[in-house]
Amino acid sequence: MLTQEKFHQTSVLPLLRDARLFREQAYIAGKWCSASNGRVLPVTNPADQSYIGSIPDMRENEAHQAVEAAQSAFADWKARLPQERGAILQRWYELMCENKEDLAILMTLEQGKPLAESRGEIDYAASFLQWYAEETRRINVETVTPHLPDCDMELRRQPVGVVAAVTPWNFPSAMITRKAAAAIAAGCPVVVRPASETPFSALALAELGERAGLPAGLFSVVTGDPEAIVGEFNRNPKVRALSFTGSTEVGRKLLAQGAATVKRMSMELGGHAPFILFPDVPMEEAVSGALSAKFATTGQDCLAANRIYVHQDIYEPFLKAYGDAVAAQAVGNGLEADVDLGPLMSEKAIAKCQEHVDDAVAKGARLLTGGRVHECGELFYEPTLLADVTPEMKIYQQETFGPVAAVCPFATEDEVVQRANDTEYGLAAYLYTRDHARVKRVTSQLEYGMVAVNRVKMTGAPIPFGGMKQSGLGREGSRHGLEEFTEIQYVCSSH
Repeated sequence: MLTQEKFHQTSVLPLLRDARLFREQAYIAGKWCSASNGRVLPVTNPADQSYIGSIPDMRENEAHQAVEAAQSAFADWKARLPQERGAILQRWYELMCENKEDLAILMTLEQGKPLAESRGEIDYAASFLQWYAEETRRINVETVTPHLPDCDMELRRQPVGVVAAVTPWNFPSAMITRKAAAAIAAGCPVVVRPASETPFSALALAELGERAGLPAGLFSVVTGDPEAIVGEFNRNPKVRALSFTGSTEVGRKLLAQGAATVKRMSMELGGHAPFILFPDVPMEEAVSGALSAKFATTGQDCLAANRIYVHQDIYEPFLKAYGDAVAAQAVGNGLEADVDLGPLMSEKAIAKCQEHVDDAVAKGARLLTGGRVHECGELFYEPTLLADVTPEMKIYQQETFGPVAAVCPFATEDEVVQRANDTEYGLAAYLYTRDHARVKRVTSQLEYGMVAVNRVKMTGAPIPFGGMKQSGLGREGSRHGLEEFTEIQYVCSSH
């Protein structure tokens, strides 16, 4: 059994300007602490499987302690003036910006993404703190025109209470701030259970939050066993809302667990994004868009284009140009210069990529480039392009979550819309066309919560991030994300 004394950190600290950002303890009730059972979990670098450090392997009792501390902090935080809450969030934002390089290095070490992408995520993550620092002042009372005599009516947004946030490994900072900033701005304390693969980004955020002045108990990070910790969140009636980002399969289970205490649930679940390309778009722009939409975060992104539909009139020319661009991407350790794609997170992820490639080829797809583990190491996969993908293939039906692009031709607008919508998922879609009338027709028919037209980047703090169908419930970011953590209270007063 692993114990805290077994490991000693020797490689991370020299890379950081501020060594205090590397924390190997959980953060509960304003204190850094180890697991009561003494157990720890090792965290490794996916680029070379080297040991980075360890985290406490906590269970139900620590999760319970964090919830109790959050409940204790709730009344004071709820009562504070909005500008006081906003000032602390703003300071947290400033500290993230000041420590951007250290935070990015930690992220690349534990997640593997290229350092440039990690820097971009830190900017993205920090933006939610700034946005919601400003939004604290805009949670206004709404008056209602009375339908009864001699009375006043108003609607207030009250903070829902303790919020539990369960976050994934692919965006280990942004998925925390997108949830926590909104909840804290609304007046709620937050308990985070980060992915065990990427806990150090979360713990660094806790360190900076403490420096920013977050009261004890308002923001806790509990590391360890997911079933035990999240099970306690769902059983505990003091947790009034749970926000989860992860697979649809796990989301279904959490919804069932939370039903017993009738929790407010917000969920960002699986994606299976279509990328639809019409022939009126310049080839260079089309290739660049499809490359970014598929291969950002090495394909480990719920927004990744998993089905690339190309009009038959430009199908073969696109495959040639796109194949060249896919093959030219540089693969390597994310800390190295000029790397486009880093490692995948696990052997399971590698196995899924290979399964999808082998299944597609066996059923008639053309393998134009890639298709195997990369020479960089056992968790690296070659950037891969499959052509002539059809609906019976696994890659057409399932989210790959890796650097494998699946391309198929289409003939008509009606056909491609029907095929794009033929899935249980509905998170994001991409549409490339210069025809403005077509843009209006197609976007109105696509069953997706977010649609990007002639561009890939579309997310940010001001927009409501979320999906339709089995891609989730609720929205994150924007004023709608803040509303997820409030309840409407109606007050009717006699004159």
